[in-house]
This record gives sequence, C-alpha cells and structure tokens, in this order.
Amino acid sequence: MTEREFALDVVRKLQGAGYTALWAGGCVRDELLGLVPQDYDVATSARPEQLRSLFRRRNEIGASFGVVQVIGPRGDDGEWLTIEVATFRSDVSYTDGRRPDAVVFSSPEEDAKRRDFTINGMFFDPVKNELIDFVGGRADLEAKVLRAIGNPVERFTEDKLRILRAARIATRFSLTIDPTTHDAAKQMANEIRVVSAERIAEELRKLLVHPNRARGLRLLRELELIEPILPELIPTYTLPQGPPNAPTGTLWDHIVRVVECLGGEPNPPTPFPNREGGERENTLAEGQEASDPRGPTPSSLLGKGVGGLGQTPISFPLAFAAVLHDVGKPRVFARTADKYMFHRHEQVGAEMTERIAERLRLSNVETSRLCWLVEKHMYLADAPTMRASKLKQILVHPGIRELLALHRADALASGKSLEHVEFCERILRDTPPEELNPPPVLTGEDLIAMGMKPGPDFKRLLDAVREAQLEGRTPTKEQAHALVKQLLVAPPPSPEAPPE
Repeated sequence: MTEREFALDVVRKLQGAGYTALWAGGCVRDELLGLVPQDYDVATSARPEQLRSLFRRRNEIGASFGVVQVIGPRGDDGEWLTIEVATFRSDVSYTDGRRPDAVVFSSPEEDAKRRDFTINGMFFDPVKNELIDFVGGRADLEAKVLRAIGNPVERFTEDKLRILRAARIATRFSLTIDPTTHDAAKQMANEIRVVSAERIAEELRKLLVHPNRARGLRLLRELELIEPILPELIPTYTLPQGPPNAPTGTLWDHIVRVVECLGGEPNPPTPFPNREGGERENTLAEGQEASDPRGPTPSSLLGKGVGGLGQTPISFPLAFAAVLHDVGKPRVFARTADKYMFHRHEQVGAEMTERIAERLRLSNVETSRLCWLVEKHMYLADAPTMRASKLKQILVHPGIRELLALHRADALASGKSLEHVEFCERILRDTPPEELNPPPVLTGEDLIAMGMKPGPDFKRLLDAVREAQLEGRTPTKEQAHALVKQLLVAPPPSPEAPPE
C-alpha cells in the first residue's frame, strides 16, 4: 500500500463514520501541480477522542492541539505508513512565535484561514473528487503568486519561520511573492532570529538543494534575511571582483553565479494546462470516472502540472559550500596597483564556515564535508602539474565528485578554463581504483619486523613510502624496505624548512 492509498482509506473511514474529512495543505497543492506529495495530511471534524474507536494504532502526542498520528500498514518500502489527522481548528494566540498557546475546534473555513499561504490553505475530498478552496489558493497557483492568507503581518507574527518559508516556497515553485506579503516579510526579517537554529537550517537545506537555489539566494537578500541568518556574507555585497582596472561586479555577484552554475534551472511546475494551452474545466463531468490509476486527484480535476525538474540532485553541503566558498575573502582582502589579493582565504573561509555550521547546529557529517569543500575549493587549480602522490590522495577522497562540481561551477562563473576539472575527471574515468588507491605497500607491522620500535619516526617513514608508492617508485615491498633504510641514514628534514 502507498501513503496516498492509506490517506484515501483514512478519509473514507472518517466519512463513513459521519465526519467531514479532507486532504489538507501541501499535499493538495502538490497534486494540483502534478507532483508527488512528500506526505499527506487529513483535516476532519472528528475530535481526537473520537478517533480512538476508528483507529486502533495511533500516536496522540499532539492531541492537545487536535493532532493525532494514525499508523497504518507497512508501505512498499517496508516502513510503517503514518498520516497526521488534525481536527479543524482556530489558533488562539502565538506567544512564542512558533506554536499556538491554545486551539479552538472550528470549521473547515476557519481552519483554512489560520494557515500560512493561500496555496497551502486548500482542501480536497478524494472520495467526491472535489476541491474546497476558501482562500483563493487555486487562483494564486494559476497566477504563480505566493500570498499570505489574510493579514501577512499576523501570519508572520504567529510563526516567524514563515518569513523564511516564503523565500523557500517561492523558490521551489517559481512564484512571485505578492507585494503586501513581500513587504511584510522584509519588514519583519530581523525577527527570524527568535527561530531555533535547527528550524532555520532545515529551511536552508530545502532551499539550497533545489535547482532554483540561485533565485532563492537572491530572495534571501531581497527580503533582508541574509543579515540575521548569514551575516558573514554582508561584506560580499560591495567587495569588488576581477582586476581593479576591469571589475566584473561584486563578490556577491560571483557567489550567486557559482550557485547558479552548480546545476541548470528547472522548468517551473505549470498547473492547469490543456492541449490547446488554455485552462481545463475545474470539475469532471457528472458521473465521469477519473482516469488516473491512483484514483481521483486534484490534477485530474484541474489539469496535470508539468514538473520537468529532471536535474541531478545537489547535496546540501555542496550547495552551501558554493554559497560560502569565498566567505573568507573580505577578511584577508588586500590590493596592489593592478590586482586584488586574498591570501589564505580558503583556510580563513573554512574556519568561518565551521563557526557558521556550529551556529546552525548542522550535523557532524554535514559540517565535515562543508568545511572540506570550502578549504579545498582552489586545491585542484593546478591539477595537471601536481605531483601524482598529492593528486591521487585527493582524488580518492569520498567527496571528490562534489569538489570537482564546485571547481567546475567556480570556473564557469569566472569565465575560466575547465582544463583542471576535465583532467581530474579523465584520471578518475581511465585509472583503475587499485592504481589510484592501492593497499599500502608497507605498514607499521613491517617496520617492527625490520627491528624498529614504534615512535615519532613511524609516521614520517610511512608517509614517505606511501608518497613514493603513489608515484610508482616503490611498487614492491623490497623497494619500500630499501627506501626506509635510505631514509634512516638521511637526517629528517628541518622543521623550519619551507614546504615543497
């Protein structure tokens, strides 16, 4: 059973018991656009206590707010199917700017009016195949407008995260933000600071992994959300890019271009088209059966959307690294008569990125990859002339494909050659893995067998042998033994000696 089929069963069961029950919110919007919803929510006139006799397996943690999680059978992926069933309600007040202080059970119309945006405020009856729209969501979806329901200042005051969600939803669906909604979001942008770091980070994840991420970044600046969320980027607005005598814009412009070059912009979902390009009728003829094998859908009423995304997914660490890759430049900025200089901006940027990740409470895995990408975003620029031992070690790193994607985007955004990227890709394509990353020809146990005692010299010797192995100078154990003996006779390099 699919989640959609289970959501339909839940509605049927509630309606069969005499209650009003409808699909609600984002799942209705997504089906209108012909997209597969991430989850289904059901809104009903049944009170939480009235659900107990209908659904034996449930989770009532949110029952005080009128929300019960109904647990169904295992889905096609083996996981338990769950649907949130919420009683129609009105919210009393939002003291903390996130959750209602109390709820009052109400009607479908009142429930719709408490939601955030019109395109998220629609209901659909999958049994009757009927759209219920009290807030004009269908018209706004057709017009590609994101509009707050009612007074946008009130909606944003209720939950400050909605300010950031406006940018993310407009990005995802290629919508224009209604002027009144836009002005309210911009006016209240600084209040996003009261929202938890985890919730902000989750919105950033959703925004930056979307192929329209460059527009999302522009919207964050347009709505003045950069300063409260990523203040480290503010100096990039004015820092010049390119040589002093031929500037190519600001560092911010470059960052946006890099983000854009990570992946092509998708065709936005286009709701309600028919073959002639006009609008379909919004109801089926009386008695007509839906042709969709899944059963009735909003898009079977209103015309199927055209998703057309078809892009290779970009991970959050990669997309965020594209945003932050030059964040260290303003800190190290210097200039001569004919050029700007940003010495060690990669290292400085990686340190700043680590602090940003800590502030946003990103996972350790995300933080590690993100900081590595920022630190290494210039590392492969000289790949064609790099020593084999140095190049091979980074080419076998688990993040190499993302690093190459970042190098490619940076080069494209700067109008530079892709030779270094294509060189690395050619090596990865043509070189057997066992040649790129062979098992160490010599280990610590081998050194012990040679009569050595473990100590500080072990690392120096093993690193030197590994480097020689990757360059093809010590493919056999005998040659590795000979190199160790040679290194033991030669004095270790002075700590003050400059690196190669």
